[in-house]
Amino acid sequence: MVGLGAMPGYGIQSMLKEGHRHLSGLEEAVLKNIDACGELSAITRTSLGPNGMNKMVINHLDKLFVTNDAATIVNELEVQHPAAKILVLAGRAQQEEIGDGANLTISFAGELLQKAGELIRMGLHPSEIIIGYTKAINKTIEILEDLVEKGSENMDVRNKEEVVLRMRSAVASKQFGQEDILCPLVADACMQVCPKNPANFNVDNVRVAKLVGGGLRNSTVVRGMVLKNDAVGSIKRVEKAKIAVFAGGVDTSATETKGTVLIHSAEQLENYAKTEEAKVEELIKAVADSGAKVIVSGAAVGDMALHFCERYKLMVLKISSKFELRRFCRTTGAVAILKLSQPNVDELGYADSVSVEEIGGARVTVVKNEEGGNSVATVVLRGSTDSILDDLERAVDDGVNTYKSMCRDSRIIPGAAATEIELAKRLKEFSLKETGLDQYAIAKFAESFEMVPRTLSENAGLNAMEIISSLYAEHAAGNTKVGIDLEEGVCKDVSVLKIWDLYVTKFFALKYSADAVCTVLRVDQIIMAKPAGGPRRDAQPGGGMDED
Repeated sequence: MVGLGAMPGYGIQSMLKEGHRHLSGLEEAVLKNIDACGELSAITRTSLGPNGMNKMVINHLDKLFVTNDAATIVNELEVQHPAAKILVLAGRAQQEEIGDGANLTISFAGELLQKAGELIRMGLHPSEIIIGYTKAINKTIEILEDLVEKGSENMDVRNKEEVVLRMRSAVASKQFGQEDILCPLVADACMQVCPKNPANFNVDNVRVAKLVGGGLRNSTVVRGMVLKNDAVGSIKRVEKAKIAVFAGGVDTSATETKGTVLIHSAEQLENYAKTEEAKVEELIKAVADSGAKVIVSGAAVGDMALHFCERYKLMVLKISSKFELRRFCRTTGAVAILKLSQPNVDELGYADSVSVEEIGGARVTVVKNEEGGNSVATVVLRGSTDSILDDLERAVDDGVNTYKSMCRDSRIIPGAAATEIELAKRLKEFSLKETGLDQYAIAKFAESFEMVPRTLSENAGLNAMEIISSLYAEHAAGNTKVGIDLEEGVCKDVSVLKIWDLYVTKFFALKYSADAVCTVLRVDQIIMAKPAGGPRRDAQPGGGMDED
């Protein structure tokens, strides 16, 4: 029998394959996890709020992002640490659920974990902290219900003022100082595509077309679609047009099987070419006879087919992306036909006007549908550089997502850190009533809310301590709606400043971050297997080869 001496190592080393890593205990696992999450939230924290700084992120494909949108930042950073990944997932869940507030989720979770680290060093056990945090988040949600502005639960989603009021803070946090231009644009676009039952609002129906040049003030909303390419052929404008959509391209179709044609004389060769022409002409004539004035092709348009389209005065558009093609069909109500043939009347779409316009040097095709069942609206954004346009697009996306959230739940709560200070104050009072060790955790949870006003004022270059103490003083006096006016650097009533946050945004952000924190704190051992063999994903191709 072989003695145990043959086994390498001892303890857990002897159990697992070599090359694994194993971290356990408070020092190694819990506090290391907390540090890693702290690093991640330190990155996002400086871009919280309207005065947030931009980050320059260059991802593994060498694409440059200049943005202060936390969801984009953490998606493009390839976070490797398993605990920090949990925060990234919480931020992503928030982005998909609400579309705004991902930064609050990650920064707040980081703050909670920092506080938990202090408690652990004081000697509390992680499970006591988790119990305290769970009590605290449940209490927080109760208090949030209290802070909802009276009468905000029923709103008319087609009333532009009410929509802009709720959308402002989401857009301002991405593009501060330009929310007064952007919000009305986004609100218009959303209200145009809002269905009879607003709960069924589809975010995908508000498109964004980014065209370099001009300034933000030149941006417009188009009812219908803006395609980024020119029309094929010479006809550039058609009014009140019926539209035929062919997904497979407009061209002579090759036969399924290989065939050999034996031609004996010159006449036969001439006739062969003529019959091909006649066949194409017959197909195009059939389309023209069905009443269509515009042909949209999903693939290449053959030269011969184009020639006959010109002869029959048909406008030809080419949309190569099949998603765009689907949206085009949705805008015009057309049915995409697979191969070139005569369309039925009910397969034709309709648009008020299809025209090629030149916007800032780029030729775009604008498909307008003013009347009735309009299902797509496009916000045409103008800006001087691509990265500015990308950032504007993110702001518009946030606005549209906020609209979707307010269609489901339109309750609002005070913004500008007024809510957070009120939550901190009430949770502190609640923690004093608790007995047992979890009162310390609840008190730390309450302190964590100070991160929001502190970060907002630091990002705006104000003195954070003064601001927080004057906020506490106002709230202690019973003015629950006092928040920070970042432009003047003083505390003001937010109902005057018109800074409101959606209740659902705060609700989910706090809930997700508390859940993520409890998940991270529950971990006491990290066991990493040896990474699988094979070349590393980020290794340079050919980098591992020999010199010669």
